[in-house]
Amino acid sequence: MSIFVAFLLGTVQGLTEFLPVSSSGHLVLLERLFGIKTNLIFLNVILHLGTLCAVIVFYRKRLWGYVKHPFQKDVGLLAIATVPTLIVFLIFRSFIESSFSGEYLVFGFLVTAIILIATNIVVSKQKNPLELNYKTAIVMGVFQGFATLPGISRSGNTIAGGVVMGSDKDKVADFSFLMSIPIITGSLLLEIIKLNSQSLSIGVLPLIVGFIFSFIFGLVSIKFMLMLFKKAKFYWFSIYLVVLSVCILVFNI
Repeated sequence: MSIFVAFLLGTVQGLTEFLPVSSSGHLVLLERLFGIKTNLIFLNVILHLGTLCAVIVFYRKRLWGYVKHPFQKDVGLLAIATVPTLIVFLIFRSFIESSFSGEYLVFGFLVTAIILIATNIVVSKQKNPLELNYKTAIVMGVFQGFATLPGISRSGNTIAGGVVMGSDKDKVADFSFLMSIPIITGSLLLEIIKLNSQSLSIGVLPLIVGFIFSFIFGLVSIKFMLMLFKKAKFYWFSIYLVVLSVCILVFNI
């Protein structure tokens, strides 16, 4: 893999991880365009590690508070949200891993577009939002589990789950980003266990470049998404995903 392709993948991962358009879906799409066929899941985990570090840096003060006071409610909510995600992933693991071939990419993008439209409608009618609770955390965790399918946005799906449960949209967005930490960490550990010489056939330098740029643009993306979510204008993302899906079908990507 060339350094340029690694830079492009890292940039796209960073920009799309926290926008409701599915970073995994965009990575699979780019990998198909550039004919990258070697250990796509490991590459995706490395790029997600960059955005994981971006979340940790962005929320470092809050995370440090969790370390100092691990028995507070927010830590419990994160733990509760992680469990259903793992259950969904383990049940559908073989199907999810095979989907990285891109066979269901259009389906995933269209599902995300529908979810975003529904979320926009719910948010526009929200009057008395509730505090985040354990029920909401469980629902968001389930939604996150299904968002491991390329094309289905993790941030869009989890935020939709929280909003549908009636929770405050701003707090849901915050919690959605924090939810990515244990899941991406777990995915990374799983890939490290399976690490072999073939895993690094992409090249160490491209992996480093991809990681660095996914981290940099991940920080930019978090700030932008938190600002954007206050206005809750998701229709443009839905239109973009529908147009993208049509292009994939027309050009047989």
